[in-house]
Amino acid sequence: MFRIGSIFIPVTDLEKASKWYEKKLGVKKIDNWEDGAGFCFPSSSTQLALIHVDTWQATEFIRKDKAKNPYFNFMVDHIGEAYEYLNNNGVKTTEIKEFGGMKYFDFFDLDGNPFSVVDEPIDSPFHTANVQKLQKKTF
Repeated sequence: MFRIGSIFIPVTDLEKASKWYEKKLGVKKIDNWEDGAGFCFPSSSTQLALIHVDTWQATEFIRKDKAKNPYFNFMVDHIGEAYEYLNNNGVKTTEIKEFGGMKYFDFFDLDGNPFSVVDEPIDSPFHTANVQKLQKKTF
């Protein structure tokens, strides 16, 4: 019944951010309006919207252990390729780390908004193939 439709990201310069997201993440513009622009990903039904704000606003929260955590992540099948692509295109990233077999790193847009990139191992319950099996059973 429900699925994620759009992710909304606050940006301080809509024009520059739009160009950055198109160039760095390969999104395609669907439409724009007075204070925002909507985009689609080449291989996902989830859409992305950039919303102009006057001042920077956090897109992360602080966990109990005081670590910062982005609100959402991007799933990839080959984390090394994604990491190399972003670094070769001048995107600020953290190093690739591993947690419970999952590999991940963060990257940052022009406003410093953090995003995680995650590559789940095939035996993880969160791997796309395993989630799809669960969805078929449950729904």
